Amino acid sequence: MSANSPFALLANATALPWAEVPEFAPEELVQATGKELDRGARLCSWFGLSEGPAVRLVALIAYDADNSLAVGRSRPFSGKYPSLAATHPQAHLFEREVWEQHGVMPQGHPWLKAVRRAGEAGPGVIDFFRVEGPEIHEVAVGPVHAGIIEPGHFRFQCAGEEVLHLEIALGYQHRGIEEALVGGPHRASLSQIETAAGDTTIAHTTAHAGVMEALAGAEPPLKAQWLRAIALELERLANHTGDLGAMAGDVAFLPTSAACGKIRGDYLNLTALICGNRFGRSLVRPGGCRVDLEPARIKTLAERLAVANAEADEACAWLWDAASVRSRFEHTGSVSTRQATEVGLVGPAARACGLVRDVRFDHPCGWHRFAQAPVAVWPGGDVFARARVRWLELQRSGRFVADELSNAPDGPVREPVEAPAPDTLAACLVEGWRGEVCHVALTGGEGRLRRYKITDPSFHNWTGVAIAMRSQAVSDFPLCNKSFNLSYCGHDL
Repeated sequence: MSANSPFALLANATALPWAEVPEFAPEELVQATGKELDRGARLCSWFGLSEGPAVRLVALIAYDADNSLAVGRSRPFSGKYPSLAATHPQAHLFEREVWEQHGVMPQGHPWLKAVRRAGEAGPGVIDFFRVEGPEIHEVAVGPVHAGIIEPGHFRFQCAGEEVLHLEIALGYQHRGIEEALVGGPHRASLSQIETAAGDTTIAHTTAHAGVMEALAGAEPPLKAQWLRAIALELERLANHTGDLGAMAGDVAFLPTSAACGKIRGDYLNLTALICGNRFGRSLVRPGGCRVDLEPARIKTLAERLAVANAEADEACAWLWDAASVRSRFEHTGSVSTRQATEVGLVGPAARACGLVRDVRFDHPCGWHRFAQAPVAVWPGGDVFARARVRWLELQRSGRFVADELSNAPDGPVREPVEAPAPDTLAACLVEGWRGEVCHVALTGGEGRLRRYKITDPSFHNWTGVAIAMRSQAVSDFPLCNKSFNLSYCGHDL
């Protein structure tokens, strides 16, 4: 599939000189990207790069079947360019983001508006799509919600209880992380990466380490790669367990809800046993890991993991045995395979629509080149399918970590990393628990970061929530939303 690509090919977690990235006129870049998407490629990132008063567009696409990535760029321009989203919906948020950040307009974009709008108007100040009619009413939810959760605004167009359209306005959690990373790496850079999405710390820091190592031409020690893989799967175990418990709570099935809340804490404590922090902060660093895992703690970790895995299996068995749960999960919040492909869903949300899409399988790097957890896929596209994929991943990630703990490699966990090479681009994809985490870094002439682009899986998947709510009862929104459980801050950065 990557054969005859007009773009420069590279493997996951590798780099290439900026001068070797093919350059196109803006309209030619759009055409070339669209043709590759038509051939089965997938858009991982699309962003702007300022060059004085002008802007370049940069496209990163993935050829999943060929285990390769490809990158292209436009010549500097200003003003307008033809919209890619007009024919390929997976580009719609990317183009809105570029317009918001750089002011270049994608002509023909179907619904151009700000993504975050951190300027004078403030977040969430947008023109919402409206459905007109005598029986239509509007329901506004957020940005302030019950409980201690992040802010986001949801605008429903309803006919009675039926949702005709949902529009989601985010941006309340925008902190300017990408802008802060420019000119780095700084002393604060790692802390900023770790908090891009706090419940996805391991995935984001692993992706960051991957691009920084690629820029320096370094590879972390094998034991560090092994330890990163274990931490990444523990992050998956904790969050999937918490999500299944929360989904059970949304349908008032309290046994699984209560049990999974406790088991999630047990998985988080396993990460704390490794590095001292339940979310994995201070563990992954460019060049390896900050701490080692010696035999005594490996033994303790394996023992506690076995208990948590057994308890998670039992709590999930209660969930699947309950007819009341199945009746609420099945045929609720459905997204078709075609829709998932068109809007570019990733992670469990994509695999619950029958798409075999997993970075650990499609673009393995680090320890996943040697040991892979099987891809969990379910074809339904509804709440039940999204819950089922999580359960399958719980089982497989649990076995993966148990197997790896019994085969720990020897050697150091960290090696020195040289300064990044100048005028070089690097890209790294990591399969976080929500899906694909994508980091792209570009250095300038002195080796400092000129542009750093982060794409959290939530950036791809919030559109899936809006699609899932079509023709649903508005009262189904909490369950549909929880079945995706996307990040506000990961989207807003």
